[in-house]
Amino acid sequence: MTGDLPLADYSTATISDALDKLGRSGTMLGIAPLFSRTRLAGRAFTVRYVAAGHPAGTVGDYLDDVAASDVVVLDNAGRTDCTVWGDILTAMAADRGVAGTVIDGVNRDVERALDLEYPIYSRGRFMRTGKDRVEVASVGTPVSIGGVQVRSGDAIIGDADGVLVVPRDIEEAVLEICASISAREDAIVDAVLAGSSLADARAAHGYHLLQRGG
Repeated sequence: MTGDLPLADYSTATISDALDKLGRSGTMLGIAPLFSRTRLAGRAFTVRYVAAGHPAGTVGDYLDDVAASDVVVLDNAGRTDCTVWGDILTAMAADRGVAGTVIDGVNRDVERALDLEYPIYSRGRFMRTGKDRVEVASVGTPVSIGGVQVRSGDAIIGDADGVLVVPRDIEEAVLEICASISAREDAIVDAVLAGSSLADARAAHGYHLLQRGG
């Protein structure tokens, strides 16, 4: 599921180069797709977890408020000892048309997600529950995922290479740069397939400067 974002037309590799050109970060280090043949695009719905207190709070019922085509973005501080996403949430999210889930942490009950082809990006899988171990601290506030900040409503794009965020304030600029990069890379491929050397084709279309800022 890719939602209706224009950025969904581009790969994370192309978008990453565009972010580099603007001198902005957005790639989520260490956050990988549950399965390789997957795409994800939508607006971020953010949730932040903290270690559970005494008495412990809940892991939250926030999914009732997530709109179709949004991406659930869960900041569990990179914890891999307990999960914050599993079978019930996957079934509900898939049924409601949620675009996918991104977790700085782990998920469980992966068979359901695989059967439904529901996009999940995380640090891995582990079966132990987060109940009584973590609790929701905030919903709709900025979170940190893979070393970058994500704000509610930011564009989230994922594919087989990983997942990234494009902040709203640079979304149009990133889109324009992606179009330019894509066109020039296509021209390089066309030239090479027509008999040009790789070096000549890259030089003619400025390959080594595509991601470099002005």
